This record gives sequence, structure tokens and C-alpha cells, in this order.
Amino acid sequence: MKTECISDYVKLKEEIYPCTVSLAMSLVGGKWKAVILYHLKDKSKRYNELRKDIPSVTEMTLSLQLKQLEKDGLVSRKVYGDKPPIKVIYCLTDFGKTFTPILEAITAWGNQIAMQEGDFVKNPLSNPI
Repeated sequence: MKTECISDYVKLKEEIYPCTVSLAMSLVGGKWKAVILYHLKDKSKRYNELRKDIPSVTEMTLSLQLKQLEKDGLVSRKVYGDKPPIKVIYCLTDFGKTFTPILEAITAWGNQIAMQEGDFVKNPLSNPI
């Protein structure tokens, strides 16, 4: 029997999921979580570095997604200093690093689709200088 079919439901941290795929997607699904994890996979970053890396995400969305990733144990947030300006660094936890092979597979698949079917373009919303 496949692991994902051992039971009718999966429980993690008091949450009930219909299957292991649902559990996994609750941790990394959505438009921005995997993108944020991708940008943290090679090195720790400050919030503003992430904003520069992902210019199309709003500040509120980035902040909320980072909080969720931290709550779920994929990202850690380290605060340096007691008074402003404080330094906050985000990095993958050991648990978050277990998602790196999946991120690399998703990236390779996305690259393949873009090369075969799409185009790499500059931001159509930005004004040329």
C-alpha cells in the first residue's frame, strides 16, 4: 500500500488533511511560498533583499507568506539588535531545506516550459528610462 493511502486522513499539528498531497501543498502551495523558498535556498536574506528579488509581490503578501512559512517551520527569522534599526534575516530551516530538491525540479520544469513554449520578457508594466 502506498504511504499516502495508509489512512483516510493525515493529521499534522492539529490540522486534518485528506491526503499527504494536501498536507504538502498547504505548506508550500500558493503563488508565492515556493518562490520565496527558492530565493532563500542558497543563502539567508533580509526582507528588503527578498523584495528586490521578487518585485511583483506586495509588501503585505511577502510579510504574510514569510510569517506562514515561519509558523510552518520552513523558514526561520533571526532578529539582531534591540532597538531600531534592527536587522532581520530569513533563512531556510533544516526542514525547509528538505524542499530544495523539489524546488530544483520545479525550476527545471519551468525552465523547460519557458524555453519550449514561452518567451523571457522584461517587465511589461515598467517604463523604459
